Amino acid sequence: MSHDLGALFDPKGVIITGVSNHPGKFGFVTLHNLIASGYQGEIFPVGREPGEVLGRSVLGSIDEVPDGAADMVFICTPQAVNEELLRAAAARGVRAAFFAAAGYREAGPEGVEAERRLVALADELGVALAGPNGQGVVSTPSQMCAQIVAPYAPAGRIAVASQSGNFVSSFLNLAHHTGVGVSRAVAAGNAAALGIADYVEWFADDPETDVCLVYMESVDDGREMFERLRAVAERKPVVVVKGGASDAGARAAASHTGALASDDAVFDGMCRQAGLIRARDVEEGFEAAATLATQPLPQGNRVVVVTTVGGWGVAAVDAMADTRLTAVALPDDLYAAIDEKLPPRWSKNNPIDMAGGETRDTVPEILELAAAHPDVDGVLFLGLGIQSNTASMLREGGFYPDHGLERIVGFHERQDARYAEAAAEIAARTGTPVLIATELANARPDNAGPAAVRAAGRMCHASAGRAIRSLDLMARYANWRRARGL
Repeated sequence: MSHDLGALFDPKGVIITGVSNHPGKFGFVTLHNLIASGYQGEIFPVGREPGEVLGRSVLGSIDEVPDGAADMVFICTPQAVNEELLRAAAARGVRAAFFAAAGYREAGPEGVEAERRLVALADELGVALAGPNGQGVVSTPSQMCAQIVAPYAPAGRIAVASQSGNFVSSFLNLAHHTGVGVSRAVAAGNAAALGIADYVEWFADDPETDVCLVYMESVDDGREMFERLRAVAERKPVVVVKGGASDAGARAAASHTGALASDDAVFDGMCRQAGLIRARDVEEGFEAAATLATQPLPQGNRVVVVTTVGGWGVAAVDAMADTRLTAVALPDDLYAAIDEKLPPRWSKNNPIDMAGGETRDTVPEILELAAAHPDVDGVLFLGLGIQSNTASMLREGGFYPDHGLERIVGFHERQDARYAEAAAEIAARTGTPVLIATELANARPDNAGPAAVRAAGRMCHASAGRAIRSLDLMARYANWRRARGL
């Protein structure tokens, strides 16, 4: 059953305990991050030494918070005082608590007992309990970064739930790098009361979220977990990255969370049955989620590769060998239509290698022809950024802007930006995913091509192989849905 976590992700006011002037303390950092992220609700710092921190008055007690002014408390204080603080917060109207504080299960038998008491108290008070021993919670619709570390992230449609705070940071960093943003993110910590399935079920009803992204290391009750996540997968994609897949990794996971990782082959099979999209690592997980959040689902496995030069197209087809995707033979009518657009030296095959024969409008036209064809389920465009690379050297070569260079530099950069925009428009218009890959996404992110993709909040893959892998994961999920009539 889904918990009401509205007070955790969209609180009208936040109480922070343990606030002091020490910039290395969790309370200070959390207060700083809340202010820096632009949180618009009321903030009530509470500390042992009333005064002022970061321009905010620090209260000496939670009892000084006006009734009903805050519905979330962020706990940064030692374990010994936290039960008293939770009672006081609940008495002021708090309905959700994030416990960054440690000293619970991970601290041994006494911590286990303290955690048991904490859960019982939260149940008694009717407070949704996140953590303890967690990193924090992020919610871009509320401009809220309630974390003991950085970063914040651009707004977007991906919601993250993780058994590791570090992986929350990793996903938020990738959101910054790619420009594909996040709606919510939470580190489950010890997950004493609320676990991964609880958060993902709430994301399923969240109008700000299109895709759920999960990192997990262990599963306490596999059948229950997968039944709950399967129900979510029927409504929204759920991408799963799992730590502890190898024997050595399982031992490392046990030392991290204190729980045993499940058998990886069993876990993999349950993911397939439940419609969960399993990714191999953090980069693949984020890229799959980012692609799902910004592209339509493919209707099948047939792919057309459009490239400005041959080698990249070969690499893309090679990458399909490890997937269920197929480089479809060009249908006769599509072949004929493309043949009218390109000079005779084009590849006459899929990949469609334009062999440098494109003119001003050729790339958008070929992408449109391929994506609109009923026998094509996905398109991959390779070659974005070549013209802007040339423009960059012309700018920096010592002759710019004379010798007529200004005009051609501007043309090259506008063309790459135009290709990026055209890919997004064509995907939206045709309902066929149109992915873009260029190593410039990493090598030169300031290049006009990948920069335009990023500015549009879409994923620009750093290689053909990575784009193909994301498209394959999308196609598998789409097949799972079709098989169930969804």
